[in-house]
Parts: sequence; C-alpha cells; structure tokens
Amino acid sequence: MTQRETIMDETGDKVRTSRILWMHRWSPRLLSFRLTRAPGFRFVPGQFARLGLTKANGAPVWRAYSMASANWEDYLEFYSIVVPDGAFTSRLEQLAVGDEVMIESQPFGFFTTNRFADGRDLWLLGTGTGLAPYMAILQDESTWQRFERLILVHCARNGEDLAYRHEIAALRTHPLWGEHGHKLIYQPVATRESLPGALQARIPELLRDGTLESRVGIPLTLENSRIMICGSPEMVHDTHKALMARGFSLSRLAAPAQIAVENAW
Repeated sequence: MTQRETIMDETGDKVRTSRILWMHRWSPRLLSFRLTRAPGFRFVPGQFARLGLTKANGAPVWRAYSMASANWEDYLEFYSIVVPDGAFTSRLEQLAVGDEVMIESQPFGFFTTNRFADGRDLWLLGTGTGLAPYMAILQDESTWQRFERLILVHCARNGEDLAYRHEIAALRTHPLWGEHGHKLIYQPVATRESLPGALQARIPELLRDGTLESRVGIPLTLENSRIMICGSPEMVHDTHKALMARGFSLSRLAAPAQIAVENAW
C-alpha cells in the first residue's frame, strides 16, 4: 500500500527519526519527498514503510507509503497525494528540508516481483500514487534481466498528474541496465484530458475493449504475462475483475499465477 492513515502508539526502538532531504511539488495535489535512510533499513522493491508525524495535540498519526527510490540509494523517496484536511498530509506539505519524520525500522508488504514464476512480460498498471512501487521495481537491475518486456501504464486525471515522466524516460539509459533499456514501454493515460500519445479511458475499460494491448502492441496471455495492479481500491477491483474474466488468477507464494494487487490508499 502506498497510503493509509491510522493512529497508533510509538513503539520504542521500532521507530526512528529521519530528516527530509528534498521535496518536489508535481501539482497542487501531488508531491514527492526524500528522507535520510538508516544503514540497516533494507527493503525489496515494491514494499512500503510506515511514516509518522505528530499532530498538534501530541498524538502521532501514521501512514504507509511505498518506496519510490531504488533499494540501493542512500535515501528513501516517497510519492504522496495531498489530502485536503488530511491528518497526515496537511502536516506533511507544511514541512521543509531539514524537518523530521518518524519511520518504523522495518518495511512491509508482498507487492513484489518474487510473487511470480518466470514470465516474459511484466505489466505494471497504476493510477495516481500507485506509480510509486513501480519506480522502485524499475530501478532494480534484476527486473530488467528477468523480463523481456516491461510495460508501465500510468493513469491520472490530467497531464500535470502524470508525474515522473522524465525520470521514467531516463530509466532506458541508466548505466546499470542500459543494455536492456529497449525493454521498457511507457504508456500514459489521462482520463480527463486529451494528450499526445496518451490514452483517455480508465484502465479496466482499456483492458476490456483491447485498446491497451493494441496500443502497446503486446497481447496479454496466461503463459507470458505477469501483471501488477496498484491504485485506488475501485481501480484495483475493476482491473482485477476484468483480468479474471479472461482467465487470469491472483498469484500467491504457494501458488504462483499472473496477478499481484495493492491498494494505493
């Protein structure tokens, strides 16, 4: 999961304090930020961390965010929607470089590529901040070595909400996996705006009518496709349902199949 608010008590040495190193506003409702990373914090790309801030009354409020940074970087990057009057994000957007954020000392989650048996094509379907875990997965050298094609589909309402576009383009020439850069296909989707190169419908609709496969030129098949879905609960549900209607199944560690899902809030 990338974002979920909950109240909980601080749990001693399970919680560390990190400093904000960098903040970037993509649009009025979207921002990214980087935190210092403790040397002992290890994660598998696709996992999330629990971050905490203190409210005015002194109570901590916690939210889960997927790491958007590579697991080899010396910082942790996160991608957030700013929720109007949100207990966490209304406080977060007021912070600046040097301010402190609490972070639990271990990562969580199973939204990782090791849930899959080998396949040819890795489909990364995301809406909004559901892009975050894919940025970490696409900065893992093993992802580029394991799959023959990487299809990243990011859906947002408007063009300004299609964050990380330059960073995604730069992945193709990264020195760690540059020889595999041709494998990446990026397909933007904007549901409320017509943009050059972008599709304009919800991901479940693009799957049901075949538009997505036609645009990228790659068919979805039980044998070759491994599909990750991350976004709003409605998008995840509808996309999962559309794929199940075609015979795809949820992948489990004990029974590998074709689909992995994660709600982005």
